[in-house]
Amino acid sequence: MSATHFVLRLCGGLTHHSDRGIQYAAQSYQSTLAANGITPTMSRKGDCWDNAQMESFFHTLKTERIYHRVNPSRQDARRDLFANIEGFYNSHRFHSAIGYRRPAKMEQQAA
Repeated sequence: MSATHFVLRLCGGLTHHSDRGIQYAAQSYQSTLAANGITPTMSRKGDCWDNAQMESFFHTLKTERIYHRVNPSRQDARRDLFANIEGFYNSHRFHSAIGYRRPAKMEQQAA
């Protein structure tokens, strides 16, 4: 899990959210997460919508950006994702969950 150690050093912590699948609930998997300082969270029993917002976000990110780009390095990929999320997704992209409005506009109106 050397990649995990790398992420933990960069981020100072990591949360792993999953469904209640047996592979994620297995003691060996949970022990590996704990041994690497990863905080596990799981969907509530019978609530398949528990993580729907994040799954929707990552689906959109992958289909609109990641699958259409080739970045020569991890650093380039990080910069590209940050620029896409902060420069487009949060400020210019229309979101169906908020009535096809832009999140930045919604925040301005709420303030």
